[in-house]
Amino acid sequence: MDTFIQQIINGLVLGSVYALIALGYTMVYGIINLINFAHGEVLMVGALTSWTVVTALADYGLPGWLLLLISLAAAIVVCTILNFVIEKVAYRPLRNAPRLAPLITAMGMSLLLQTLAMIIWKPTYKSYPILLPSEPFFIGGAVINTVQIVILVVTAVTLAGLMYLVNRTRLGRAMRATAENPRVAALMGVRPDTVISATFVIGAALAALAGVMYAANYGSVQHTMGFLPGLKAFTAAVFGGIGNLAGAMVGGVLLGLIESFGAGYIGIITGGVLGSHYQDIFAFVVLILVLTLRPQGLLGERVADRA
Repeated sequence: MDTFIQQIINGLVLGSVYALIALGYTMVYGIINLINFAHGEVLMVGALTSWTVVTALADYGLPGWLLLLISLAAAIVVCTILNFVIEKVAYRPLRNAPRLAPLITAMGMSLLLQTLAMIIWKPTYKSYPILLPSEPFFIGGAVINTVQIVILVVTAVTLAGLMYLVNRTRLGRAMRATAENPRVAALMGVRPDTVISATFVIGAALAALAGVMYAANYGSVQHTMGFLPGLKAFTAAVFGGIGNLAGAMVGGVLLGLIESFGAGYIGIITGGVLGSHYQDIFAFVVLILVLTLRPQGLLGERVADRA
């Protein structure tokens, strides 16, 4: 029973990180029908920026929580500027091009960011300092720490804030209008280019937040660290219904739980043939099943056809 509760906790924490990344995917897709495959690398840049700031300020005697906040703010600034430039330079000129062109550009941008990060930060793994209290909390025999609690709370607050932004604010109405029909929205006074840039900026902030949380939870950063979480978050977005904020959240949490339980019990299921290091297969099994059985995802796809 203790193992079962522990796997639930691990799955919720992992799923919350996936959900934060998937929210960025689904916001961009909901506006311009583009899968930004460089999104995982934006997460990586955020994590490495945070590590750089924490390392630079380590000798100043600042409290861990303050260091984390300062590094998070720096990561958000760097990532938002980066994603703004990516959208303007790489995606905007291809907005009316065939769908394959921006997709290939996104993959190329992902590789470019990995290479640049390898040059700037070197390819070695770097240890991310423990900044928050590490004393464990016990829940029915299972263990959860402060960082994991922060991840769960931050994810819930972020989703609530995004739902409010999209459904209750002027920018949110402009986003929904642009997603529905950018030409008509422009005639009604909305600036589609500004809305799309704002969407990329918000997505970058989410990626930076996820990157810092991921680094703080797992304790290491490296130039390829964003690829696999980004791919799994894309799976989560498709699983929940890409273009749907609640769907991205549900998909991320469910994928985290599936992966966690799979890692915990795959050895028992396969009689010891496969171990927990095969946990990555579950995300892609889910992706295959969803695309085969329910391509629109669990909560459907709320993206209008372009006129």
